[in-house]
Amino acid sequence: MKRLLYSAAILALVSVPAFAAKNSQTVTIPEAVTVGSNQLPAGDYKVTWTGNGSDVQVTLIQKDKYSPKPVTVAAKAVDAAESHNGFTVDRQGNVNTLQTLQLGKTTLVFNGAPANGQ
Repeated sequence: MKRLLYSAAILALVSVPAFAAKNSQTVTIPEAVTVGSNQLPAGDYKVTWTGNGSDVQVTLIQKDKYSPKPVTVAAKAVDAAESHNGFTVDRQGNVNTLQTLQLGKTTLVFNGAPANGQ
């Protein structure tokens, strides 16, 4: 019985990172952008998100920095019909605001971004 519990505990610990990786991707943002109230320089970012629907917390960490500071912003997760990666930026004068990140079949719409059709 102890061996069964031990095996079950090991299996549970090994499978946790697999579930966590599902909501994690690496993206390249080729230009400086604003997301929420944060300015992000161009670069490679690890993007992770938790939650679903209109209650999602997105964390972006720049990968090529020595001691990166994570940026966490609120977003809404929307299921996409097709699986691909990309992003949309709203350009107003000299300010580039990150509106969405499409990561596979999930699109993250940052708060303040217009919904489709608006």
